[in-house]
Amino acid sequence: MKAAVLKGKGILEVTDFPEPALNPGCVKIAVSYCGLCGTDLHKFAGMAGSRPVTYPVPLGHEASGVIVALGEGVTGFGVGDRVTVDPNWHCGKCFYCRNGKAHLCSASRGVVKGMAEYICPPVENVYRVPDSLPLKYAALCEPLACCLRGYDNLGVKAGETVAVIGCGAIGQMMLQLVSRVAGKVAAVDCLPKEKEARENGASVFVSSADGNVKEKLAACGFEHIDRVIECVGLPVTAEMAIDIADKGATVVLFGVGRPDAKASLGLYDAFLKELTIKFSYINPDTTERALALLASGAVDAEKLISAVISLEELPEEIVTRRHCSSGKVIVTVAGEN
Repeated sequence: MKAAVLKGKGILEVTDFPEPALNPGCVKIAVSYCGLCGTDLHKFAGMAGSRPVTYPVPLGHEASGVIVALGEGVTGFGVGDRVTVDPNWHCGKCFYCRNGKAHLCSASRGVVKGMAEYICPPVENVYRVPDSLPLKYAALCEPLACCLRGYDNLGVKAGETVAVIGCGAIGQMMLQLVSRVAGKVAAVDCLPKEKEARENGASVFVSSADGNVKEKLAACGFEHIDRVIECVGLPVTAEMAIDIADKGATVVLFGVGRPDAKASLGLYDAFLKELTIKFSYINPDTTERALALLASGAVDAEKLISAVISLEELPEEIVTRRHCSSGKVIVTVAGEN
């Protein structure tokens, strides 16, 4: 089958790759679309994503498509069903799975390599896509499910003041989620992304390009920020999130950093402010909610997509980042069915 195969650090080729085996309890899906994730960029640069990388491997885990075959013992789905997939498989038997923390499973593994013509995930990871939702938009389900986990950890209450740091695809999703509840929302980015920020729900945009973010936010009426979510994954933005948070605030560091990245924490300042600092890992029990938000239009998928490209265009996009810096890039594998 044709796939975008990562062969080593900085080496991505669209080439032939063995089709995955259709094991019992699995379904074979012809991939229609797959989103390009920030962790795909990390892997291309030689870093780990949620898990270590073993070469050669097709990139991608934000897939939607159509079932073309059923493995032995599969029920509840049929050939021709339009579906999306949670790429994170959990064993169900380890300490974490047995204690309500399956996303932290000791034996967890990825079951989607979506930049390829076919994937064969376990049926328990497969979700039927509502007829009203185009498969192009359904490819946003996995990142939105992850955002919902971060949003839940943030715990926004009606009328609160929220700051979102980073206005890429994830930051834009977060803006759409928090603006449904918050009283006012500020977006922060080092790039000129005021248009994207306001389109996705921000009431104020502040540039961090020349520093002084806390002062700029205060000048815009954001001197008391109840919740901060950081969607970049850099030490400087993590430190910024803690700095701009008000007394008693909750900070969620959502962005995935480099494995060796370290951020400085002003322990005394955090103590005086009695901050709650949280992280967020993948997407436990949020996939159905993500599908519902996309299908209802409560999350506007079209505002999140910066480009739709072919599989053959993917290597150039990963190098140049021409489109992914301003939103979500969707890769067409087979297209709508």
